[in-house]
Amino acid sequence: MALGALDSQAAPRLDNAAARLLPIATTTAAALFMLLPVRIPGYAALVPAFTLMAAYHWTIYRPDLLPPLFLFLLGAAQDLLGGAPLGSSSLVLLLARAGVLKYRRQFVNRRFPFIWAGFTTVTGGATVLFCLSYCFLDAALPEFRGTLFRAVLTISLFPVASFLLGRTQRALMGAG
Repeated sequence: MALGALDSQAAPRLDNAAARLLPIATTTAAALFMLLPVRIPGYAALVPAFTLMAAYHWTIYRPDLLPPLFLFLLGAAQDLLGGAPLGSSSLVLLLARAGVLKYRRQFVNRRFPFIWAGFTTVTGGATVLFCLSYCFLDAALPEFRGTLFRAVLTISLFPVASFLLGRTQRALMGAG
């Protein structure tokens, strides 16, 4: 079932400050959730890309409320706090946003399996790009097993994240 999103031209004007800040708040929360210290060996390298999930959702449903400058700054902060090469997360988030925006009309008002297939494609590209940028910037060889596991885990958890983001969106924005 698709979230009854509206085209950006027809998107309702939001007078509620909480609703206008919802995409930024949930994407920031997703980034912070990725950075939580978990006492599992190797978890930091395998944590699902929650920030990518939120950026994908909001780029489809309310791109006007998730500015590229915010994604750039959030990605840079995430790299600084998480120890990734500076700029790699920003690059991945901005390219994912640009790619989704290009085909956004095909995603709006579609059923969830189509949205999930699109996210799978975005995650595959983002994971490869992040891995290659990490290898290039750190002059290290890629570790494909961990990269593949992270991509599969991210894709597997997307339905839960999408459900939660959609519920929150409907509750505060009244969309759908």
